[in-house]
Amino acid sequence: MIEHNLAAIEERIRAAAIESGRDPDEIRLIAVSKTVPAERVREAVQAGAHTLGENYIQETREKVEALKETPASWHFIGHLQTNKAKYVVRFADLIHSVDRIKLAAELDKQANKLGKIQPILIQVNVSGEATKSGTAPEDLRELLQEASQLPNISIQGFMTLPPFFDDPKRARPYFRRLAELRDEMAALNIENISVKELSMGMTGDFEAAIAEGATMVRIGTAIFGARA
Repeated sequence: MIEHNLAAIEERIRAAAIESGRDPDEIRLIAVSKTVPAERVREAVQAGAHTLGENYIQETREKVEALKETPASWHFIGHLQTNKAKYVVRFADLIHSVDRIKLAAELDKQANKLGKIQPILIQVNVSGEATKSGTAPEDLRELLQEASQLPNISIQGFMTLPPFFDDPKRARPYFRRLAELRDEMAALNIENISVKELSMGMTGDFEAAIAEGATMVRIGTAIFGARA
């Protein structure tokens, strides 16, 4: 079932990219495996899910250990508390949810201890919803300028969560805004900053996100089924 679901999603990603005049190879699928048991995650990796997205530190640490022989890349996509930075840098190939300079500085400190350059994305709250994490668009430039001085983190781009809509087309302005912010920040040419990645779009709206420039889509339910 997972193999079938994964193939179907990959085909939808390909079709959405082509429809938008984009190269499908520009778009990376993040298989969101939070709350999914390690054996089912192993099945997904064997079916071709090369990048896994997790939300909870302890659960992820256990899965990384259980699946250490698999060729999987682990991304942390959940809200991250500063005091958990020392744990996440040990396994995360990319952290999607950095939203404040205090967290970026702690990740830099902990990565330095490991002799690691930690790739991160900056989470931007483009909707302005109080229930969502993320730096405000108007604060993004200052955050990037401060974070650019941290030698052990590498900013790769941005992530966002739009409001939930029954009609995914209604999410497109929020995805478009993140792409616009990416272009605005790129034009500043801030040293040590790359902003090519846009992590946006989930099971219900990833095709809309691809149409607006997503380079990473985070899909769980359509691959693993509804969560308990």
